[in-house]
Amino acid sequence: MSPSQDAKEKHAMPAAGSVSCVGCGALVPDIDGPTHRYIGAPAGCWAAYMDILAKEFGEFSYPECHRLSVDTYAVQHPGTPSRQSIQSVGGHLVSLHLVLERGLTSKKATRALARVVERSAAFVWLDPPASPGRLTVLDVRDARDLAEHERRVRLWAESVWNAWSRHHDTVRRWAMLP
Repeated sequence: MSPSQDAKEKHAMPAAGSVSCVGCGALVPDIDGPTHRYIGAPAGCWAAYMDILAKEFGEFSYPECHRLSVDTYAVQHPGTPSRQSIQSVGGHLVSLHLVLERGLTSKKATRALARVVERSAAFVWLDPPASPGRLTVLDVRDARDLAEHERRVRLWAESVWNAWSRHHDTVRRWAMLP
């Protein structure tokens, strides 16, 4: 099944035993389990993301696309307005900009982001887009090998970055903070 077909199914009405994620809209198992303290995702979505991270840290030996995985998930699950959420979403959006638009490697984006985040007091809450993007963690989780995983992460990141397009000028300004 293609990622776009998966996306259509994920945004359907929840089946028994499932819930639509408030962040990305993915239809995930309605389970008890760990969640992130401010990122705004149900346990089933967080578990799918943990599956991705387990592959990236284990089987895939920390691939270049890991930076995009982290940034994309965080931006697609912005939580509610708080200083911590504002800094998180702002920083991850800047990172997406640096990698997707400016072509920085993960290492260079991380170094640049560290300098930008020092000035994160300039960040403000950005209202999340009406649609969080057409792809979610579920489009990435079941990749069969590293090449497919990297391709899916890139498509997911581009989808989410495009969803935030009305804030691109603000994010670009933040990326230029001294």
